[in-house]
Amino acid sequence: MPVRPLPPALAEKARLELNENPKLLEESIRHLKQWISTQPHLRVRTDDQWLAAFLRGCKFRLDQTKIKLDLYFSFRSTAPYLYSVKYYEPKVMDIINTGATLILPKTKNSADPRVILYRIGKIDLKQYTIIDIMSVLVLQEQICFMEDDNFVVAGTVNVVDLEGARLGHYTQTSIRQLRNLVAANQDAVPVRIKAIHFLNTPFFFETVFGIVRRFMNEKSKKRIIVHNKNMESFYEHVPREVLPGEYGGTGDSIQDCIDHWKNKMRDNSSFFEDDLKYGSDESKRPEKSDPAVINDPFRGLELD
Repeated sequence: MPVRPLPPALAEKARLELNENPKLLEESIRHLKQWISTQPHLRVRTDDQWLAAFLRGCKFRLDQTKIKLDLYFSFRSTAPYLYSVKYYEPKVMDIINTGATLILPKTKNSADPRVILYRIGKIDLKQYTIIDIMSVLVLQEQICFMEDDNFVVAGTVNVVDLEGARLGHYTQTSIRQLRNLVAANQDAVPVRIKAIHFLNTPFFFETVFGIVRRFMNEKSKKRIIVHNKNMESFYEHVPREVLPGEYGGTGDSIQDCIDHWKNKMRDNSSFFEDDLKYGSDESKRPEKSDPAVINDPFRGLELD
């Protein structure tokens, strides 16, 4: 199936910011499919729309796109805990019901980035871990790769609300899991993160985030803005029209967003069933491919 045409405003953004044009898109998808066919270790989804998401996330730089595709599917075997929650498990709906991670349905303007709201404090430590929550977000992101042009072309704005978060939300995750989680989101997912906003930061924020920051690249670090409880400062960056009423906005309520994603998950069950077959077999990785880059992006990093 061919790639879905972009709405005019997003098509112009793709042209200006991603160097996209119809001929380049077609040729690049063809090139990626040929390359995938020569990689014995990879089982990669080759839908045109899926490959277009990776190309757009990498501004059509083919070498970078190949690295992201390899990382994305190799993490499924080298760090399977990042994908531990499967779409058919009842706890997927239970986790969505917490509203811990919500990709908000609305944007203010037609070519704006998509806002992702993280509410870490909504996680019941006796039932779920941050890894569980992020596994469900992976499923939500996959739907966006296929259906959400704002998400893919304009990128995302991440809003991390730490109200109610406790130190236990972070200490339950090992350093290796944490760094692979950062690597997966920063280096393997084809999403351009435009900004990361922090709200309601607890007293231990600097200590915990100091560890996370060490795994982030310089580009990501520069996009961090800490507002704590200064909502007026926050509204200067994230429009009220997008935000739920619970955050002083006029967008869909938290419950409406939850219902939206529960329906999306049900509607895409066949997609997720098909997705289970993709991944990698590291025993078949060609010798010329450097497994250190794939298996341990932070090899050589010393932790105090």
